Amino acid sequence: MTHLAPEVVGASGTAHSRTGTGSADPGPVPSSSAARRPWTSRRRVLALAEAVVSVTAALGYMLLSRHISVNPIVRLGQVSGLATLQQYAAVIGLPLLALLLYTAHRGAARRHQLVKRLVCAALAGLATGVIAGGVVVALRGTPHPLGGQEGDPGVLIDMANSFLHHEGMSGIYPPAFPALMALWAKIRYNGRGETGFALHDLQIFFTAVAGPMAYLAWRILLRPFWALLIAVPAAVLFLDPIRPYSHIVMIVLLPLLGYWLREMRLAGRRGTRHLLLRGLVAGLIFGALFLWYSGWYIWAAPGALVAALFFFPWRQGAATAKKAGLYIGVTLLSAGVVGAPLLYQMARLGSENPDRYAFLAVYADPGYVLGWVSDRSSTLTYQTWPVSGEMAGQSGFALLLLFGVGLGLGLGLRNIMVRTAAAVLAGAWLARFWFAGHMAHDKAIQLYPRTTWIIMYCLMILAVLGMMAVVNRGSGWIERTLRPSGGGAGSGAGLARVVPPRVVRQLAAGMVCVVALFAAMGASWSANRYMPSSDVDSMGIDAYRAHVIKTRDGSCPRFSPRKDCWDIEKDDWKPGPIQDFIWCAGIVADDWPSVCGMEAPKRVRSRADIERDAEAEKQARKDAAESGKDARKK
Repeated sequence: MTHLAPEVVGASGTAHSRTGTGSADPGPVPSSSAARRPWTSRRRVLALAEAVVSVTAALGYMLLSRHISVNPIVRLGQVSGLATLQQYAAVIGLPLLALLLYTAHRGAARRHQLVKRLVCAALAGLATGVIAGGVVVALRGTPHPLGGQEGDPGVLIDMANSFLHHEGMSGIYPPAFPALMALWAKIRYNGRGETGFALHDLQIFFTAVAGPMAYLAWRILLRPFWALLIAVPAAVLFLDPIRPYSHIVMIVLLPLLGYWLREMRLAGRRGTRHLLLRGLVAGLIFGALFLWYSGWYIWAAPGALVAALFFFPWRQGAATAKKAGLYIGVTLLSAGVVGAPLLYQMARLGSENPDRYAFLAVYADPGYVLGWVSDRSSTLTYQTWPVSGEMAGQSGFALLLLFGVGLGLGLGLRNIMVRTAAAVLAGAWLARFWFAGHMAHDKAIQLYPRTTWIIMYCLMILAVLGMMAVVNRGSGWIERTLRPSGGGAGSGAGLARVVPPRVVRQLAAGMVCVVALFAAMGASWSANRYMPSSDVDSMGIDAYRAHVIKTRDGSCPRFSPRKDCWDIEKDDWKPGPIQDFIWCAGIVADDWPSVCGMEAPKRVRSRADIERDAEAEKQARKDAAESGKDARKK
């Protein structure tokens, strides 16, 4: 059952399965003469084709969604937009799946493998292309980004303005994305004042390419199906279109770390020049990702350090250890050179930037890591979220996921990526409870709720690799156990497998169709969360705010629900005041003593304030209705 079997480090049947190494996609069997090989059997050509197809599918779908003509402020318009997105996805995706199924049932094995690679790449692009298309629909008629000029988007806009003024880095925040905003604003929108327009474009672009980046990162370790099975759920679940750059780093970092550890373990089998080149490239990539978003390095670092010590070839002789040390040194040196600006800022200002912002995830059970809520949690409270499951508070999904994790740890522990994910999971788990345990005393959150994402990601990785191990080992067991006696390799009967390869190809094609269906439904769920809503406690408020800011000519956006829109702000970034207490967001003033242990600041509203404002709003709507009724009578 090789077509579903792993093509990953540590896979059974590879040349180095006992040491946890193996080739990454050998592809079709090459002929004796490289000159006569068809282009479809050349690994670099195939890898380039997958990358081109995936990115083209993502960006092409995003551009296609610009033709959806609806009013995004009205709910019926939003529903029509979401339905049209699904229609476009079906028109593009169904022929691809039909081609995949046809080649699985009728085509030659080589042709089917090529089709499967390209179809999986296209589906990865379409998955996040649909989400990007949803953002396009939600922001139709406005040049401003999700979030407008409030919250994190407002901070990014101010940082980009500072870059345009050549003021350098803004504190300890990773500078690469604000710098790119400034560059794009200068190229596309003539500079300062339009950095919000640049953020609008980059939110959509990086949302679209998140799927291809995740898929291509996993393809350096896994076959197309398994890479798709990890990349698509991770991209759809974790992607945050307001800050798409941050979660891309997390998704890409884990497979790159596993690949780097594999190369270190194989240092004795590599030439010195090979190691130097790969160490240099890996360091440059790690350094660039660090400048792009550094938070995930903090949570991955403890586990990565333990894994590096464990995989270091201590017992393979001094020469091998020297080559592995050289590989590590080149990687760290090149990564340090690239990330030096941010490392310097962290060393200089790190202690002056405590995180004291609390929201629902901070108040909830810290042992819950299978769900996430933002600071716009609507009517949820720490008494109602997370919803208690059937088994000791754990849901059926949690139990199934943990069962898959058990398969990964039990059957796939020789796989380097299994060990890497397990080590990162353990390190992030300990860091999470360390910071949460010291939160009340230190009066600092230190972003510990964000470990939820990387812990859940590691659980998903382990579960998928556990399924892969079951398929890989199960196929070998079936062949050894059910093969008729006398059917050994020497007799010629070994050519006939117990489970025909065509059946395996058909099963794999069906599973790809299921992943595609999940991607379509999940992408629609993700896009729907960001449809404009005036409810300040919903995620739709971010798109709504983009529609209430003036355009460049001073007018309101086309579908703005307000006649008087806000002016475009052109401020530079300035560090805010450092408070000496935890700010409890989402908690009314009456509950601050019981939740936060102190009286609320004066600007925090009480229940009486909320009720009075709600009554005033109700009365205003009533007066407006009566005025309209009188006007119609006249």
